[in-house]
Amino acid sequence: MTPDKPAPERPATDPARPYVTIVLPCYNEQDHVVAEVDRICAAMDASEYGYELLAVDDASSDDTLLRLRDAEARHPHLEVVAFGHNGGSGTVRRIGSQRARGEIVVWTDADMSYPNERIPDLVAILAKDPDIDQVVGARRQEAGSHRLLRVPTKWFIRKTAEVLTNTKIPDLNSGLRAFRREVSLPYLRLLPPGFSCVTTITLAFLSNQHRVHYVPIDYAKRAGTSKFHFAKDAYRYILQVLRMVMYFNPLKVLMPIALALLAIGTVKFGYDMVTQFGYIRNNTIMVFLSGLMIGSMGLLADLIVRSRDGS
Repeated sequence: MTPDKPAPERPATDPARPYVTIVLPCYNEQDHVVAEVDRICAAMDASEYGYELLAVDDASSDDTLLRLRDAEARHPHLEVVAFGHNGGSGTVRRIGSQRARGEIVVWTDADMSYPNERIPDLVAILAKDPDIDQVVGARRQEAGSHRLLRVPTKWFIRKTAEVLTNTKIPDLNSGLRAFRREVSLPYLRLLPPGFSCVTTITLAFLSNQHRVHYVPIDYAKRAGTSKFHFAKDAYRYILQVLRMVMYFNPLKVLMPIALALLAIGTVKFGYDMVTQFGYIRNNTIMVFLSGLMIGSMGLLADLIVRSRDGS
């Protein structure tokens, strides 16, 4: 059970100490990045929350950085950060969250796909309810590239994550979310450099009993060219789901496999005894020993996880 938390502080209006930090990865978004910055700033200026917008140019090869610099002169809450080489959206979000001054960190994209005018709504949920640690914009529909392949693949990955975390997850990898920076700090080092960073932060919170709230949002077709590579990124997504659950609860992954092998080995042993009494086939021994070894690995991994968490 999540321990009781103190009531959140009143949202800061002093620009020297913003209440919200918005981390905006930007990579080759020259045609629409200024419009996205304008939309975010307009929404936040109209809200009651003090904020900073960290727009990170991830070594774009077009004029994204130049246009962000021009926008920086017009928006006092905008800070432009330029990376010397491309680190990936996960690296941008990790570094942006680590250097954030706000109590609430918001992740979003600069491709016009997410309704960033709703960022104050997500922040308001966290400000009003201290029991919620993360608010995720759950997309009502999929509008990305490779839609016919992405929809069933993401459904399968999401269902796998739900089974492994015992939690209903409307949207596992939404790019629009707000969370408490203090809660996220232990998990930022786990973020991979690519798109699966959003999956990682969701699973990290859920695996550690931090409450995640989902808000339905509309999702538009992205502006510009998608950086998503279906085969490579889908593989990384499912690998990251398994990695994160192994990191926090390895028995969830290993014990069902071990028990299945032990059950098969037991049935096979009975079959061997009936068909040729006193003779145990090699494959029966291999299956049974494999189950024992995987089960032992699961118990050892669980002991390591519990020892790590208790240290």
